[in-house]
Amino acid sequence: MTGSTLWDLVAWRAARTPGALALVQGCSTARHERRISFGALHRRAERVAAGLYEHGVRPGSRVVWQLPTRIETVLVSLALARIGAVQSPVVPLYRDHETGHVLRRTRAPFFLSPGTWRGFDHTAMARRLATPLPGPLTVIETYDVLPDADPAVLPPPPRDARTVRWIYWTSGTTAAPKGVLHTDHSLRTAGRCLATALRIGPSDTGSMAFPYAHVAGPDYTVMLLLHGIPAVLLEHFALPGSLAAYRRHRVTVAGGSTAFYRLFLAEQRKLPPGRRLLPSLRLMAGGGAPRPPGLHHAVVTELGCKLAHGYAMTEAPMVTMGDPLEHADHLATTEGRPPPGMEIRIAPDSGEILLRGPAVCRGYLDEPPPFDADGFLPTGDLGRLTPAGHLVLTGRLKDIIIRKGENISAREIEDLLHLHPDIADAAVIGLPDETRGERVCAVVEQPPGAGELTLTEVTAHLRDTGLAPHKLPEQLEVLPALPRGATLGKVLKQELRERFTDAPGSAAPDALPRPPHGS
Repeated sequence: MTGSTLWDLVAWRAARTPGALALVQGCSTARHERRISFGALHRRAERVAAGLYEHGVRPGSRVVWQLPTRIETVLVSLALARIGAVQSPVVPLYRDHETGHVLRRTRAPFFLSPGTWRGFDHTAMARRLATPLPGPLTVIETYDVLPDADPAVLPPPPRDARTVRWIYWTSGTTAAPKGVLHTDHSLRTAGRCLATALRIGPSDTGSMAFPYAHVAGPDYTVMLLLHGIPAVLLEHFALPGSLAAYRRHRVTVAGGSTAFYRLFLAEQRKLPPGRRLLPSLRLMAGGGAPRPPGLHHAVVTELGCKLAHGYAMTEAPMVTMGDPLEHADHLATTEGRPPPGMEIRIAPDSGEILLRGPAVCRGYLDEPPPFDADGFLPTGDLGRLTPAGHLVLTGRLKDIIIRKGENISAREIEDLLHLHPDIADAAVIGLPDETRGERVCAVVEQPPGAGELTLTEVTAHLRDTGLAPHKLPEQLEVLPALPRGATLGKVLKQELRERFTDAPGSAAPDALPRPPHGS
């Protein structure tokens, strides 16, 4: 199947195991669940493609869709792949600001809407947004009733897997979101590498609790198609409510990101000792956000499964992934190793991670190519490679705090803050300071029942870990919950910077750390 399109893979799997279970729409009760086989997935997607074709969608048409994690959404996405349209998925939690940005940038003439979903009218939003657009916008509701027609109206399936047919969007946490250009080939490569890294086998059952509109959607779908295994889809993931579907279908692989690990762990801790939350679970896996080593060990010990964390981004959905069979120390302290074909280079001057390989995007919509002279993509992330080839993340270029000319990694301090028993999560940011250039601010959320936390206590804890004095926070802010992005739960540090830039903070003169010698 090398070099083939996503639709070729759908047809290949349907021919091999047409009756095998492909997707289950997970619900709290079995009575409301729906299922679809690989054969039916192929047949229905082709009929949906014909229905969309009759609405005017053609090969190369740009289509923005904003749909939740449902079987119907998978059918719509596969149908667009069958036509050869250029699809631009948008996370359904986004509203006028973000969705309007996507419509303006893509100039898409089609918008696929779930109608009113979770109390918000997406169709009305699309019609509001259509008014200032340069061309007409056709809005099609595709929630539970999908377009349907005879596939005889369709042209032949697309043949070139290296044509750009996907536009995904960066999270926009530091700037306006960028449209990331992907091909069937880049997404298929990422999905194949993910399946290999997680050691997927015929007895596995996966789960999709994340938004299918995320780039992980086709990534995960490719993995299912290659191995012919099913997955449970959750339109709205919430614990403990979603646990019934995980248990009923004996899910073996779950996860999504660090936020998911914490949620499962919190539920496990409600149970009596010795009782597993999910007895069938062999692997928790994910990426997209930092994972403290202590959290890794807690998941393994308490949930009774392996944890494989990786490094990925919208521009490259699979860069590295931990191998479940590796030593626990490697899994806890690194992001794993890259698959064959993915090249990682560390810039000698800055430590920035650079990427090159078939899973890397083609660039950004309507922007100059971002690649360096050797074809490597700058990521904005900082890291190093161990002698064995494991990637260790150390921060971001824009997550470096420069205090009196000294570079301070926010990630380093965050990992140490996570060791404090009265800190549930932490984000470290740099704030403007007239005398230092930037001051170090720690923003934390506390677990239920924790006592009041002071800056003096926090700095004492960090001193005890051996952290250099010039890295100690000079300001502490405690929030009920850190602000997070809608897709993978990344902390929105720009929002924190804007909120606390002019705030006096909790720093006191006697709490400020002593500067290092000579500063």
